[in-house]
Amino acid sequence: MPPTELPVRQRGICCDLPVPVDERWAQERAALLKALADPTRLSMVAALRGASAPVCICDFTAAYELSQPTISHHMGKLRTAGLVESSRQGVWVYYRLRPDLPAGLTLLLEAVLAAG
Repeated sequence: MPPTELPVRQRGICCDLPVPVDERWAQERAALLKALADPTRLSMVAALRGASAPVCICDFTAAYELSQPTISHHMGKLRTAGLVESSRQGVWVYYRLRPDLPAGLTLLLEAVLAAG
């Protein structure tokens, strides 16, 4: 393979990036990726994706052997990132993936959650 020739640069002169980056877009995507970067939260999203009905917080506490406040903390992060929604029925809170997730986010989740 022949070496790639790099352009000659002059000291103190910067090149424009070909694609401008919108700071708000980058911050939103970073927050989403941070929410998914935790192994427990990623596993919870996978469980919600595979569930046929909303999942009770009590089911998460039993499955992960974590306290209710810890599960609530993780779900709060996922809710803030716009991935899940919750509903209360009596004393229990039920979670599900938001049904109105944008197509791009759905594709991202499918790629991240694909069996490896």
